Amino acid sequence: MRQTWLATFILLAPSLALAQHPPASTAPLPAPAVQLPDAPAPDDAMLQPIQPAARSVASWDDALGYIRARSVDLKIAQLEVARAEAQSRQALAGVLPTLTGSATGTHNFITNTTSQISGLGAGGTPTFSQVQSPNLNYATGNLIVGMPLVVPRAWNALTTASINENVARLSVEDAKRNIALNVANAIVGAVTAERISELNRVGLKSALQRLDLTKRKNALGAATGLDVIRARQDVESARATLITGDESVRQGREALGLALGVAEAVGVARGVDLDGIATLALASCKPAAKLDERPDLAAAQLRVAVAHQGVRDVQAQFSPVLSAQSAISTTTIDTGASPSTTWNIQAVLSWSLWDGGNRYGLLRDTRALEDEAQQRFESLRRGAQVQIDQARRGVEVAEQSRKVAADARALAADTDRLTQAGYVAGAGTSLELVSAAAALRQAEIGLALQEFTVVRAKLLAVLTLATCPW
Repeated sequence: MRQTWLATFILLAPSLALAQHPPASTAPLPAPAVQLPDAPAPDDAMLQPIQPAARSVASWDDALGYIRARSVDLKIAQLEVARAEAQSRQALAGVLPTLTGSATGTHNFITNTTSQISGLGAGGTPTFSQVQSPNLNYATGNLIVGMPLVVPRAWNALTTASINENVARLSVEDAKRNIALNVANAIVGAVTAERISELNRVGLKSALQRLDLTKRKNALGAATGLDVIRARQDVESARATLITGDESVRQGREALGLALGVAEAVGVARGVDLDGIATLALASCKPAAKLDERPDLAAAQLRVAVAHQGVRDVQAQFSPVLSAQSAISTTTIDTGASPSTTWNIQAVLSWSLWDGGNRYGLLRDTRALEDEAQQRFESLRRGAQVQIDQARRGVEVAEQSRKVAADARALAADTDRLTQAGYVAGAGTSLELVSAAAALRQAEIGLALQEFTVVRAKLLAVLTLATCPW
């Protein structure tokens, strides 16, 4: 009973003071500074921070080391360059001389023996010799040298292969740009998740302290059971947010690991300056002078040239092909009429005069493919221009959003502080206390997200139009 009277006195003391000493004016007075009682440090297992990842990156150089060694996308792009170089060598073979050799050994199981005049004897009498036909055993050899002279399709194929090599190299540069952007975003995402996880623990700690305060007021008779239930609901809500946030941390680490080419979670070392990592990431790439120099756009423009080479390849099929050929042949068969070794040279002209109209159909098809390649390039160029404009504008939007989030967080903190002060003094309700606490937690998380959004926007603004020669 004594505690109940004491609580009632605490609640009514401000009103009694005002009744005895009314204010001189009706102007609102500033809120009195209320000294909140120190709450005991809560002891809860969920307040323990999440375990660090087995692997971590501490700098952008660490990230580049992972990328160079383990990035699948980078390896695929580099292998495409190797394939393009191999195809260029194949195309070169079409305009170079060829050398072909062959040898055969023959044994005949069925032969016929005949008499043939082998010469003239004394007095002009012919002499005869026994000859097997065909020869029982004989060997022949051939060596053929060919030299293309007029081969329009081979020349065109060589030019096409060279263009494809440049396309593959530009694809590597574009892959590096996209990998750098993905890894930088993954690092920012992992750090953001870590920061939100820390804020969630701070929110849970504050909720537990408010629950303890409400329980003490309830013990003094200044709070009801409903107030305690509301405080417990606030604690459980903070726990649910913490569980979700910790899972976001794990997923962020796994996403960073995949971006680095590791099939496990990779974290960011504590104390790492995120702005420093972003600066080094931007320093590893350089802005392109103009839009068409962006690797993917330059590659798309070259693909238009490749499509045009396809048209020229079909046109070359209407042209004749001229080549020179020389052959040396030798055999063990002695016919007596011709030498066993022969050597000749030939000029070969081939010209397909009519193939049923197949080439005309191919010509129409390749011209349509060339137009499609041109349209794809134009579409990609328009999209890239809008993407660059949005990325540059995104930095300003992110800065403004961060300022708004900082103001909202300051207001939420003031609201929460004054609500707690009023609740201690008996001027507020538990519903107001819980609502203010929830609003503060959301404002803290919103500010953290906007701070990291600014870093991500700066990365995107630079890497959207950049080349990465690392």
